[in-house]
Amino acid sequence: MALRNIVKLGDDVLRKTCRTQLTFDERLHQILDDMAETMYHADGVGLAAPQIGILRRYCVIDVGDGLIELINPVIEKRSGEQTGDEGCLSIPGRFDPVTRPMKVTVRAQDRNGKTFTLKAEELKARALCHEIDHLDGVLFIDHVKNRENDLRKGRP
Repeated sequence: MALRNIVKLGDDVLRKTCRTQLTFDERLHQILDDMAETMYHADGVGLAAPQIGILRRYCVIDVGDGLIELINPVIEKRSGEQTGDEGCLSIPGRFDPVTRPMKVTVRAQDRNGKTFTLKAEELKARALCHEIDHLDGVLFIDHVKNRENDLRKGRP
């Protein structure tokens, strides 16, 4: 395993839509291992492939109950609402309130290509939405309600 460099706000890769992952091989396994190590080293709870410069649809998440690897994830169901502060390893030092679903159901594939369904709520639902957003070039700051005011003040 190896630590990867985390891409920061301003790099165009963070605003691009990722391509579907079609191969489930040792290279993918190594990248997933590296992503988990990088996420833990940076004290994060999630990391998406574009955050390490890879435009593919996968991410890793651990909100304290074990590592979850998601390849080609899709949110199939959302319910409820929660608002809380979010941050991002690609935007260090910034935390803002974001409204997300309270519960989500996600369909994804594991590192070997097997499809699974994951139901999550609260922090895990928030983390899943945050990381899946990354795969579509969306950052948490795009959901901040006072975004225009922040831009006028020169905040990213």
